[in-house]
Amino acid sequence: MADLETRIAQGRGDAPADLVLRGGQIFDLMTGEMLTGDVAICGDTVVGICAQYEGREVVDVSGLTLVPGFIDTHLHIESSLVTPFEFDRCVTPHGVTTAICDPHEIANVIGAQGIRWFQAASERTMMDIRVQLSSCVPSTEMETAGARIEAADLVPLMGHASGIGLAEFMNYPGVIHRDTGAMAKLALFEGGHVDGHCPQLTGHDLNAYIAAGIRTEHEATTPDEALEKLRKGMRVLIREGSVSKDLHALAPLLTERTAPYMCLCTDDRNPLDIAEEGHLDYMIRTLISLGTPPLAAYRAASLSAAEAFGLKDRGMIAPGQRADIVAVGSLDDCDVKMVFCAGQRVTPEAFAARGTLKPIGRHSVKAPRLAPASFRAAANREETDVIGIIEGKIITEHLKVQIAIEDGDKHPDPARDLARIAVIERHGKNGNIATGFVRGFGLTLGAIASTVCHDHHNIACVGVDYADMALAANRLGEIEGGFVVAQGGKVLAELALPVAGLMSLASFEEVRDRLSELRDAALGLGVELREPFLQLAFLALPVIPALKITDRGMVDVTRFEIIG
Repeated sequence: MADLETRIAQGRGDAPADLVLRGGQIFDLMTGEMLTGDVAICGDTVVGICAQYEGREVVDVSGLTLVPGFIDTHLHIESSLVTPFEFDRCVTPHGVTTAICDPHEIANVIGAQGIRWFQAASERTMMDIRVQLSSCVPSTEMETAGARIEAADLVPLMGHASGIGLAEFMNYPGVIHRDTGAMAKLALFEGGHVDGHCPQLTGHDLNAYIAAGIRTEHEATTPDEALEKLRKGMRVLIREGSVSKDLHALAPLLTERTAPYMCLCTDDRNPLDIAEEGHLDYMIRTLISLGTPPLAAYRAASLSAAEAFGLKDRGMIAPGQRADIVAVGSLDDCDVKMVFCAGQRVTPEAFAARGTLKPIGRHSVKAPRLAPASFRAAANREETDVIGIIEGKIITEHLKVQIAIEDGDKHPDPARDLARIAVIERHGKNGNIATGFVRGFGLTLGAIASTVCHDHHNIACVGVDYADMALAANRLGEIEGGFVVAQGGKVLAELALPVAGLMSLASFEEVRDRLSELRDAALGLGVELREPFLQLAFLALPVIPALKITDRGMVDVTRFEIIG
């Protein structure tokens, strides 16, 4: 009761507040008004606004506008390529005070212990990391992952303070066709929060999916798709990641009328893009520049997100709310000048004072040793299924291309932008190697390879030279996973990701610099994509239409079957 009485006393002005923010104005997301007066904070809670307060500590925010801390409603921290601690240090200064993550990337490699590691990390970070429990490990039965998580495996993970519910249910065919395993997981969380993932689902199938109790969706890529989902009661999360870029397409839907039911997320965004553009702050200023009312943009970034995920203690700067506050110089520019997480100012010293965790998932790359001949594509007919990349999207085209057969092999053809793509099982389970073709990289030389390969995280390799493909893929085993660019028998650039083959042990600044080198090296091979490495990773995800590849072969996602 002492804490309760202290909050009341400080809110009434009977005792000095622990912290007072003085001189700024509050952008009220309920009414759209600009409010004046001090903001009084007791511990981690706002206890007073729109009045004068005495404080044990006073911070001058004159000339700044205060807005609630931003909430990223769906992301995979592993895809930032750094640990949760470096992600915290990288992203929190951009105003993100809550991140709702799904650790299914690490869970696909090392199982439930990866989720527990994220839960433990959430107890130490400055931002509030909310750890959803991964629903689809592996995402389908058409790939080989390092681990499997069933409903019974989720039970011991439930009840942690970071939890909200069940993470994105990617196996949407399993839902609508009532797969036994899918039903068990949904039943476990019935009445609670379940995240959605149903790209291009419509009509009766969409109705069935939503009827399962799934209420959010981040895979809408067109206004029509998003509008149908909104009309059927789903909260649509506008996504702008390093590969999946839906903001411009969906911006016209975000108005003051729809803002209570729309949120913002990044899904997968790397430190290079964060450094060059920003995070949710980038999304907010871009939306406003496209004509979105500031009230709608900031609501989607905080209040609407809090309501969608049942976080009733945040989303506004108001008495009784968690003191997650961002001070910006201009609403339109969303230029973050100061950030407070749970009443604590975000500073280098505050980051340095956090605890840390011993890394896990080391030495996880157990792939077979590869030779140039490993990448041949034996065939007896020229008509060939080819993955067609759509830049800025993780959906792909299913192309049919005639490719000549020479010595029993279909060779890469740089002149027609036809590169070999291969996925190699790397968890030590079966040593599978599947090959196919992809169009859209623009490769004219060499190869690139990665262990970031959604969601099974086997080795994905694309190239036009078999020897360079073998070199790049084998190098990944030597550096415990990561990214490699090779050409002419030499490794041109690399980034080691020894934590489960997904995350670096280096600072986000060093990762950013290595990514810049990798991007330059890829450009030197003729690559035309802005983000070739994460684009490559999504070509192996068999729950995103239309054509993908796993270690078991090419997958027609619309038919949900392996076709060769």
